[in-house]
Amino acid sequence: METPAAPTRRGRVPWQGLLLAVSLLTVWSPPATAQLSIVSTNAAEGKDVLLRIRNKPPDAMGFMWYRGEGARSNRNIGSIAMDLRAYATGPAYSGREKINNDGSMLLKKVTRKDAGYYTIVAYLHDSKKEIGFGRLNVYQPVRVPTLLASNTTVTEHKDSVVMTCYTNAVSTQWLFNAESLRLTERMKLSWRNRTLTIDPVRREDAGYYQCEVSNPISSCESEPLGLDVKYE
Repeated sequence: METPAAPTRRGRVPWQGLLLAVSLLTVWSPPATAQLSIVSTNAAEGKDVLLRIRNKPPDAMGFMWYRGEGARSNRNIGSIAMDLRAYATGPAYSGREKINNDGSMLLKKVTRKDAGYYTIVAYLHDSKKEIGFGRLNVYQPVRVPTLLASNTTVTEHKDSVVMTCYTNAVSTQWLFNAESLRLTERMKLSWRNRTLTIDPVRREDAGYYQCEVSNPISSCESEPLGLDVKYE
């Protein structure tokens, strides 16, 4: 972490010392207007992410960040005191966090272990402080899904077909001839929408099927799978 520039008294101090300097306060201040919070954020694994503050108190003297819900000392990541022009790191500091002068926190090269709730405490004048929470979600980019069928050549009114989309994504949608599939009474989705069953098939079901998969950070489609329906 880089030390914020300042003409006087600056630099890293022991986190216990800074905690004592800015947090010998026992009065929690109820929010005057909107509740202090951390903006819940979605991030791609391996990328840098900035956790921002929502409804930051204008008179905040400093901020302290924690992993998890609650201001537990053993989960303290670090803090910054504006009036002291100093910052400190805590037991939960991994070397990838940086608390900025506006109170936000930069987390570098996030992993799925970083996902979860975070807590921020804002230290105010008159021996008061506010607490807020937010969640970080970390996702892997989705892989191109694989679409397989129990049979690609079927007979109308006699056969059924089961198509399965294999993916690591959160959400699955189905396409028919490059447009959103309109389900009929003969179609059934199961296994978190990853399996499509058509029973029985009809000639209007002939065409090209795809599954489109996504999570909050990415999306992609399978290769088209053709279904041939024979009829008399």
